[in-house]
Amino acid sequence: MRFTKVTVAAIGLLGAALIGTAAPAGAAGGQAFGPNVKIAQPWFDDTATASAVEGDVSIQQTADGAIKWMADRRGSTAYEGYCERAVRLAWNRSTHHASAIDHWRSSDGARHTTGTPPRGAFVFWNISQYGHVGIADGNGGFWSTSVGGKIGHPGSTGYFSNYLGWKYGNSN
Repeated sequence: MRFTKVTVAAIGLLGAALIGTAAPAGAAGGQAFGPNVKIAQPWFDDTATASAVEGDVSIQQTADGAIKWMADRRGSTAYEGYCERAVRLAWNRSTHHASAIDHWRSSDGARHTTGTPPRGAFVFWNISQYGHVGIADGNGGFWSTSVGGKIGHPGSTGYFSNYLGWKYGNSN
């Protein structure tokens, strides 16, 4: 996330407002917050789904950005069993599909069954009832979950069996 002077100033004002409204120490049995206030746990939050905003225009993810998102998580096991979620987060998509096979079968982009998938394209396999999806590198390889049990980069779509094809990647 890129911080601007306005963002930093807003965070500073918000922090000052929160500090100014906190209950004094010892109030309410030593608690500064009421019983119905939940403390955020950012490590559980799906922060990658929020669009970055510059002025009034949402910044759309690019193929290079989606690939970088996956590459930055190389070796991670956090998305095992959640390939569709990983590619959605990598592309910063607002469109959700229940599974990779639902994404493949959807009207969300034309299906292509021949040719080398272009850089950033979604690539699909029919390896289970849920299917599997990754992001093409543009050279015949792809980034995906479940590569040796983690996010990885095989050099060929033949890494998984039952290759279906590809759809153009996008941030819709």
